[in-house]
Amino acid sequence: MAVRHLSDDDYLTIERQLGAHNYKPLDVVLARGQGVWVWDTAGRRYLDCLSAYSAVNQGHCHPRIRDALVEQAHRLTLTSRAFHNDQLALFYEEVCALTRSHKVLPMNSGAEAVESAIKAVRKWGYEVKGVPPGQAEVIVCANNFHGRTIAIVGFSTDPTARRGFGPFAPGFAAVPFGDAEALEAAITPNTVAFLAEPIQGEAGVIIPPPGYLRRVRDICTERGVMLILDEIQTGLGRTGRLLAEEHEGVEADLTLIGKALSGGFYPISAVLSNSEVLGVLKPGEHGSTFGGNPLACAVARTALRVLVEEGMIANAAAMGDYFLAQLKRLSNPMIMEVRGRGLMIAVEFHEQAGGARRYCEALKERGLLCKETHEHTIRFAPPLVITREEIDWAMERIEAVLTH
Repeated sequence: MAVRHLSDDDYLTIERQLGAHNYKPLDVVLARGQGVWVWDTAGRRYLDCLSAYSAVNQGHCHPRIRDALVEQAHRLTLTSRAFHNDQLALFYEEVCALTRSHKVLPMNSGAEAVESAIKAVRKWGYEVKGVPPGQAEVIVCANNFHGRTIAIVGFSTDPTARRGFGPFAPGFAAVPFGDAEALEAAITPNTVAFLAEPIQGEAGVIIPPPGYLRRVRDICTERGVMLILDEIQTGLGRTGRLLAEEHEGVEADLTLIGKALSGGFYPISAVLSNSEVLGVLKPGEHGSTFGGNPLACAVARTALRVLVEEGMIANAAAMGDYFLAQLKRLSNPMIMEVRGRGLMIAVEFHEQAGGARRYCEALKERGLLCKETHEHTIRFAPPLVITREEIDWAMERIEAVLTH
């Protein structure tokens, strides 16, 4: 096949002509990445402040994870779950030891982990709690984001996510995020679970009041309801702890992880659970051809070791505090709030600022990549390997754009 030499405009034209228009990316075509940096097709360098929505917490193309991928790809990539493989048991063992989980259900995408958890708690509700058939209820939070499947967008409160995709599956009720009393009032005898993000990422890095997760944990325990925490974006070091639930010393009944579970190399997610819930699943009731495949497991094992052994979680806490403090010093009357935890940070603008997209485009021109969310908010979430010097480099550009 002949080598094609394409310009950025060529790539963008082909994407617009042949691809579904379900994304609105910045007009930059990336070709290479290392650590916190990425390069476009012309060799221009950018500091990545999105981290593929926290999928590359370990930095782009981490050499240890890459070597694990290549080594396993030479040995065995896929067996399906019709047979055992020599990586799955080790993945189970290591992820359970790290997170104090009792059972693991490996899947591929974050949305699959969410769907799997919903299926499992419904079945637990019928077989263990005694909920009448077809009556199980799951309580979720307003402004949630858990994925894009039909079931998940069906319990979203975002009109853009829902419009034109119904009819939706029943059995879900929404309460305000951060309001434990609203959760308690919404629980019925048919409630099997409460599903929430410890910090709402896509909603704009919305952090609940102190003590919220602790109170939610107590309510769920008292009322016989399973607590599901979606840590697909907040987990694996992003907030300065391995899991965001650790900030309040709670343990969910089911914790969902994904994204950075592979360091951005390969799709893998997991439902981490107590034995009571996942114990209800029997052969033939749930599965995935690629779920738990040896390539994904080998990559995930190394990705987890890298996070811990290379001090990335502690670095996220320290650099997050520093980055947040620098951003809070910005002087711009259009900035409504700067908030964050660890390296999950948001700058929200007043509506009269005209939206956050223009700031993201201006920052791109200065070599920094970030993305707006919910129109008026910029999320800053660089890889967890970022240094103080790199934050200072970023702040020079952020200050130049956001204060003029």
